[in-house]
Amino acid sequence: MFGRIGPMELILILVIALVIFGPKKLPEIGKALGEAFKAFKKTQEDVTKEVSTITSDSPAKPSDAKESVQKDADKNEAAKS
Repeated sequence: MFGRIGPMELILILVIALVIFGPKKLPEIGKALGEAFKAFKKTQEDVTKEVSTITSDSPAKPSDAKESVQKDADKNEAAKS
């Protein structure tokens, strides 16, 4: 019921907006909304690009992680001595 806005409802919303904001402010509000949508879309594309870059990288091997942990442990033991 609430998911669809027909042409009559859209016209009613536009008439109410025209009465509330006036003919002078309506283009300014439209411009601001357009810029906001443009910025949102750009940010969304940037995030999508970053996520696909991160997920496309191959993960490190578990053996590499073990060697790194062992090297860190050796360094800590040497520092304590």
